[in-house]
Amino acid sequence: MIFGRFAIFLGKTHQQNIYYMKSTVLALLISLIFFSFSFAQGDSEPIAQELRDRLKTDSFRVGVLLQNQLDVALQDDGFLGGSKFDLGATRLDIRGIVDQGFTYRFQVDFRRQVSIMDAQVGYRASDSFRVVAGAFKPFLSIDLDPGPGDTHFISRARQVGAMMNSREIGVTFLGDTEFFNYRLGIYNGTALTRQNNDRFLYTLRLGFNLLNDENNHLEVGINGAYDENNGWRMGNTGLTQTSDRVLYGGFLRYDGGGVFGAAEFLQNRFDALELGNQEETTTGFFATLGFRPTSKNEVLARWDHLSFDVRGDSSELLTLGWNHQATSLISFQVNVIAQLNDDMDDQFGLSGLIQYQF
Repeated sequence: MIFGRFAIFLGKTHQQNIYYMKSTVLALLISLIFFSFSFAQGDSEPIAQELRDRLKTDSFRVGVLLQNQLDVALQDDGFLGGSKFDLGATRLDIRGIVDQGFTYRFQVDFRRQVSIMDAQVGYRASDSFRVVAGAFKPFLSIDLDPGPGDTHFISRARQVGAMMNSREIGVTFLGDTEFFNYRLGIYNGTALTRQNNDRFLYTLRLGFNLLNDENNHLEVGINGAYDENNGWRMGNTGLTQTSDRVLYGGFLRYDGGGVFGAAEFLQNRFDALELGNQEETTTGFFATLGFRPTSKNEVLARWDHLSFDVRGDSSELLTLGWNHQATSLISFQVNVIAQLNDDMDDQFGLSGLIQYQF
């Protein structure tokens, strides 16, 4: 049924001039980029290697991420924020390991104004036990884990923005062994605002390696959180929690070299001020399947579900993606996106992104 609605859209005749014009312009841009990268490719990258030699040591590692993005709403309905060119992540990242196992990281973003993303100090006793304190990502979703330069799609799964803050201030104990990994955290639960309300957010993640060799890695796990921050607005939902909040779910991820995939289910429960203090249940789910036809290309698809029980809105977001690694520092992504809504018209768009990541 979901893919049938997508096919119906492609067969529509109204607004064809607008649709075909936008599609043709974006297709030409993508083709020009692809061919320019194809002709420019080579195995030797002396400048990239020189940068790594100078700026990538264990004690002092500099990272730079620059992203430029194009979004096109195919129906002039404001989807994806409307048709526009925009900046993606624009970041400077400095990290390292110093004497006696202590670590540090400082990352800022320059997109709108200079803002701190990470400010952390940690200690690494071994791979199986580390501790990190400061401002950083909470371990609440596997789709939040990778940096913006390493995500499979241009945008993260919607449950990330709906159920959690992208950064928190607190402490996390974590470790990785051959058979399992753990992430145990306690945070303020108020993002990077530094507000003090004498309450905390507690998180737990456990992952188990069912396969872990050179050619195959299969991990399954569980996520959980308990949030005491009554009166705090939850993510980008516009809902304010008036009770303690409980988050729970599970995940699976697989990488077999040529084939990879991931799936995660999360559910969120709390009383919402805007809904007359009724208990709202937010449900999120995504599943990704991808292929690597060559070492420099990925073709992939994602199904992303998000729904609210009391508020009543529900939608499915389908994304087809193509990722191309032109050089070790330059890559680009193309996404074709369809959002199928239960309470409003379906929406369709295209996104493209070019990035430099060092």
